[in-house]
Amino acid sequence: MTDLEHFPHPVYTETVLAPLFEGVKANYATHMADINAAHLAMLAETGILTAEDAGKIARALADIADETDLSELVYTGEYEDYFFFVEAELKRRLGDDLGGMLHTARSRNDMDHTVFKMALRTRADTMLAELSALARIMLDKAKAEAETPIVAYTHGQPAQISTFGHYLSAALEVLLSDIARLVAARASFDLCPMGAAAITTSGFPIDRHRMADLLGFSAPRRNSYGCIASVDYVTGFYSALKLPFLHLGRLVQDFQFWTAFEVGQLWVPGSLVQISSIMPQKRNPVPIEHLRHLMSVTVGRCDTIVNVMHNTPFTDMNDSEGEVQQAGYAAFESGGRAARLLAVLIVAVSVQPDRVQAISDAACATITELADTLVRQDGLSFRQAHHVAALTSRGVIADGRGLSAGQEIFAQVFRDEIGRDSTLSPDAYQEAVSATAFIARRDRFGGPALPALQDAFAVYAATLADLETDIAKGPQRVAAADAARAQAFARLTET
Repeated sequence: MTDLEHFPHPVYTETVLAPLFEGVKANYATHMADINAAHLAMLAETGILTAEDAGKIARALADIADETDLSELVYTGEYEDYFFFVEAELKRRLGDDLGGMLHTARSRNDMDHTVFKMALRTRADTMLAELSALARIMLDKAKAEAETPIVAYTHGQPAQISTFGHYLSAALEVLLSDIARLVAARASFDLCPMGAAAITTSGFPIDRHRMADLLGFSAPRRNSYGCIASVDYVTGFYSALKLPFLHLGRLVQDFQFWTAFEVGQLWVPGSLVQISSIMPQKRNPVPIEHLRHLMSVTVGRCDTIVNVMHNTPFTDMNDSEGEVQQAGYAAFESGGRAARLLAVLIVAVSVQPDRVQAISDAACATITELADTLVRQDGLSFRQAHHVAALTSRGVIADGRGLSAGQEIFAQVFRDEIGRDSTLSPDAYQEAVSATAFIARRDRFGGPALPALQDAFAVYAATLADLETDIAKGPQRVAAADAARAQAFARLTET
């Protein structure tokens, strides 16, 4: 019969306490050890603990770390999590009084949000590095394909000729903006909650700035209530994290369409193609489907974490801790896989020029330049030129011939509609409807012509370099703090 009077109920143990114990082991034990070392150093430096007592605690902490195999720890009900295990070990080795002194002027409230930020910043820095690597690959591919024509689609229909480099540059611009948003959101991880204690800081003369420095934060978060109640570091980052995968998913969707047999303007090599088990003629570019899945899952996981915070009280609460934080880490896992796979796919794919030419010709994708040419060379108004071009495209499509073979149809339409012959010779007509001329004419700011693209590439490269510099600052600060903390702790063990 279940004992209903004494905590914990066995089902609560099974469904909450045991999973949380494993989660702390996997995700936070190292960070808790870092906080212990930093907090102990701060307590000694401020005189809250004597050097002798701090030295005893430091040596005991070092021994516990050396003698404990985390993988062997399981939830038995004796300790709620790794924190309480360490505290119990300190008391066992040093006595209840000295063993409990490490917890002076701190709470699980400020500790928890600090370890959550430490765990998030590590994952965020890895994700930012992967996304910036993807951005560099996109930039390199755009440069390599700067003069490679593609058919650009609008509303699912062939629209105009552009270049693969121009297309990838458009996606790169969005990715760079997404990375910038993530860098800005990552800054919230640099404000340290330690020293807030339960809610209102402490009556002891703690040094919150020293704690921030020793743990790799840029500064303490100022308001102590906000340290334990504000979850904007969670909602802000996950809101920003979903955007690159939402946006890159649109690129992947285009790739799916472009590789379809009926379109075929994009070729995926054999190493990224799976052949049907029963239909040997089928080339299935399965990474594209997996990318769609991974990106959609990542977006959904980010939304889940943000939505969990909706209508929660502005206080310390389990809704923003423990399992919720751990659930969010799956977004980094699926997002990282997606970023790496997309990088490989972008490097591998190539444009099929014959298919581009065939689609462009059949769909009259360069007809806008013919209209523009009639304005410049034959002196028509744009509306007149557009009308002639529309009738020309309608005629060549109805006749089953491509635009490049439609010079005679064009000449007759011009004569019928304008009442005179066009000054365009057959060669001039061919030039006007060619893909190369179409692209070269569009050399305005942001256009697909090579000079405009080269200007854009220089801007993208500079923007990416600045972002990479910003991305590196976090890991550099953490590495410096790790060294300083290790040195401070080592001094204590020698006391």
